Amino acid sequence: MKICIYGAGAIGGYLGVQLARSGADVSMVARGRTLEAIRANGLKLLIGDEERTARQRVSDRPADLGPQDYVIVALKSHQAWETAEQFKPLLGPDTAVVTAQNGVPWWYFYKLEGSWKNRQIDSVDAGGRQWRAIGPERAIGCVVFPATEAISPGVIKHVYGDKFTLGEPDGTLSPRCNRLSGILISAGLQAPVRDNIRDDIWKKLWGNLCFNLISALTQATLDVVATDPDTRALARAMMLEAKEIGEKLGVEFRIDIEKRIDGAAEVGAHKTSMLQDLLAGRAMEIDALVTAVQELGRLTGTATPCLDAVLALVKLRGMTAGLYSAAPAPAATRAA
Repeated sequence: MKICIYGAGAIGGYLGVQLARSGADVSMVARGRTLEAIRANGLKLLIGDEERTARQRVSDRPADLGPQDYVIVALKSHQAWETAEQFKPLLGPDTAVVTAQNGVPWWYFYKLEGSWKNRQIDSVDAGGRQWRAIGPERAIGCVVFPATEAISPGVIKHVYGDKFTLGEPDGTLSPRCNRLSGILISAGLQAPVRDNIRDDIWKKLWGNLCFNLISALTQATLDVVATDPDTRALARAMMLEAKEIGEKLGVEFRIDIEKRIDGAAEVGAHKTSMLQDLLAGRAMEIDALVTAVQELGRLTGTATPCLDAVLALVKLRGMTAGLYSAAPAPAATRAA
């Protein structure tokens, strides 16, 4: 099985080392200083007091790597949209594309039964670029639970967690999902296969849409955001609005809000990915985490006053820092 990881940042780098050390046939697409560092020194992963190093094929030209069995997309959602056409050299007739990203995925409504089946979401896939260039039939959902940090080009620090939950958009327990699960398990990771991946997407998204924004605005770590009475109350209000949207879309929330917030507090003094990006001067991943939820709120007729207010503030924070460009305003969520 040939596996290509597109993006060698915090999550892509973590996966790259673990898969390579397990003997998987894994290659990577990277660029710039990260590409140079991996070519010179290999990809390094720090777990506790241990340093793990792996060497694999790496290029900034997907054509150098050729068609794959699996492409694991470990880019931020806006980066994946920008590079959608560049995936084509990696795609053979049966290549699966695994969206290992936070937020609402571009294929969300693919084969989702109901009145919104096969609709597209402008805030994460403006113009349907990924829908056309990749094709939703290739998509495998992946919810990423580990916390990792790219502390320098080609050097990844693991903070906690090792679970990558997989699932087909149509809910089938497919052979391709089961094969990938086995590969990830052989690499020392947890990789359960779910028959409703959207429930797991929302479980992760539920925290991302409030904790990331509040931390970026306050520069507070996760433990503080989740325990300070005022920011905890704001997070809870945003989560209640999102829960109403999710339930209208058929999502089942299997954990209550207080336990979800308490779980975030237990992570400790961790900087959320959005705060990491802000401090490092990297483009902020706002649309997939929150603008898409706002768009789904409009679609389902759900009021989101708290989410709207915090989203407006973090968008302006991103724009004034030169780290965010607003997505095209969606006239409506479109059908395929």
